[in-house]
Amino acid sequence: MNDGVPMKSGARSGPLAGIRVLDLTSVVSGPMATQQLGDLGADVVKLEAPGGDQTRYSGAPFKEPLFSAMHTQMNRNKRSLVVDLKSDAGRELILDVIDRFDVLVENFRPSVMTRLGLDYDTLAERHPSLVFCSINGFGRDGPYAALPAYDQLMQGLVGTMPAQGGDGPPQPVNGPIADKTSAVTAVGAILAALFARERDPERRGQHVEVAMIDAYAAFALPDPMTPRAFPPEVLETAISSAFFSAWETADGHVVGLIIQDHQFEALCRVLGRQDLAVDERFQEMGTRLGNYVELVGLLKEEVRKWSSAELVARAREEGATFGPVNDVDAFLTDPHVRHRETVRILEDERFGPTQYLAPPWRFSRTPASIDRHAPRLGEHDEEVLRELGLDDGAIARLRADRAIR
Repeated sequence: MNDGVPMKSGARSGPLAGIRVLDLTSVVSGPMATQQLGDLGADVVKLEAPGGDQTRYSGAPFKEPLFSAMHTQMNRNKRSLVVDLKSDAGRELILDVIDRFDVLVENFRPSVMTRLGLDYDTLAERHPSLVFCSINGFGRDGPYAALPAYDQLMQGLVGTMPAQGGDGPPQPVNGPIADKTSAVTAVGAILAALFARERDPERRGQHVEVAMIDAYAAFALPDPMTPRAFPPEVLETAISSAFFSAWETADGHVVGLIIQDHQFEALCRVLGRQDLAVDERFQEMGTRLGNYVELVGLLKEEVRKWSSAELVARAREEGATFGPVNDVDAFLTDPHVRHRETVRILEDERFGPTQYLAPPWRFSRTPASIDRHAPRLGEHDEEVLRELGLDDGAIARLRADRAIR
């Protein structure tokens, strides 16, 4: 993690170089998805209303009005174009230029794009190759379709909060996990639709819908669904809570699992409890997993005798699967994180050093990259419009109609 590395310039290098994306999204689920497309090399044009994306107003600290830290983490590798879609001229602009884009992503409620006259059917009539991705809360139909959707509502609905609360009240994940899950799901769906288009002799696009309720359920529930896999039988056990819990040490907590035989034997050596390694209840993986709750109860007292750092160091030496419970700052300074450059500090000519999470993919031939900082509101209006084929007169008319800034 190097301080203040200058931003690279030049042609995009990622596997989506040459793909152009029209981003009509705001907050988290859409912007995180389109940011990943930008990291992969796509040219992402972030179309914003005159007031800008909501994240420009939230997520301190602020470098200037309408430029928050939250905005930087969701909108790098994009250019900002301000268009008022409530104006006739603004809507006509999108209809006129939509054929210059490969992908459109929106995360409005299901009725909004139809009301604007920019729904998939309308745009596909002009541009059949368009991949149109809708991210919404509950999908286009069903009893909840018209309801507003927020991350915590999804966490409560999908059923994971009681288990996360343990013996206390239900607890949500401390962060917009359902939004983020929907974003990652949308990226996969968009890439699949682009691949299908490449294989189609007519190069037809399609409408892709990602409902948050579906995406978060698919992400969060495979393991809770295990005891419910063969209805009507339900076989609840206490193993899950024993697996997914931190171990208390003399000065904090560590995390670890006891699964493979050699890993269990290694932990027994570390803790000086080789007797457990030959105990018939725990000696083999099958019986050990069946008696996992009992085993954890026996080992907890031994783990409490160690400091976190000492236990993790010894466990790594012996081959036991234990590691630290970091806070974010400890993660940022972890030696492996620094070696991998999982977090990078890049020089923003406007604001100075800016810290980003690196793109999580490693491509041998078409590397993902961070080539643009998050944009100011409307920073690229004229640049983008001219690339889309508008001349001075057309831009002036749009300004006169207040369709653009």
